Amino acid sequence: MTTVFVTATGTDVGKTFVVARLVAELRAAHRSVVALKPVASGFDADYIEATDTGVLLDALDLPTTPANLDAVSPWRFAAPLSPDMAAARERRAVPFDELLEFCRTPRPVDITLIEGIGGVMVPLDDVHTVLDWIAELGAPALVVAGSYLGTLSHTLTAVAALRARGVEPAAIIVSESEEQPVPLEETTQAIRRFVGPVSITALPRHASGSTRLLPLLAPLVQAGLRDPSAI
Repeated sequence: MTTVFVTATGTDVGKTFVVARLVAELRAAHRSVVALKPVASGFDADYIEATDTGVLLDALDLPTTPANLDAVSPWRFAAPLSPDMAAARERRAVPFDELLEFCRTPRPVDITLIEGIGGVMVPLDDVHTVLDWIAELGAPALVVAGSYLGTLSHTLTAVAALRARGVEPAAIIVSESEEQPVPLEETTQAIRRFVGPVSITALPRHASGSTRLLPLLAPLVQAGLRDPSAI
């Protein structure tokens, strides 16, 4: 089994969209996959289908039963805040060691996709951030960025933070933002100039199947497949 961690430069830049797309592409290639969103804030139990967890369950063709919700997102919080703040409002916490154990649990699939929460430096509790989570797991990190004004600094900062902890980004996906100052490809090229030898691609907001994401991760996922030829 291969595990890939999907993180981002910030919130609402397209992590869930990217994970759902990867699930669809892997399933189309007849590969078994599970997608996890272990920590979810802004979770509305009255509109589960609209939540990140609901979107991932839909991508996996799984109903939104309590068991499936717990299997994908065991730590769910109502407030749309960082996990430490959202959990505090419910007098709860994200137990870091349990979070790592949950992510490391072997699953009978080719690929496990783990979607983080917010950006690389979002606090999980009083002392841990998403970056600590990624570094402790040791899984390859796919970075999702937006194309909004300011994304160049945010993306380069996220990449620098990962590298400072010994995490080399496996790939970067620039997911088109609703508002952007320049064309998507121009932003992608600007990021490419500064990040070095990292696979990077642009993902249009209304992308069709012509924009495939799976080849970006081919070097990572092939190790977990019996026959990697479909990647």
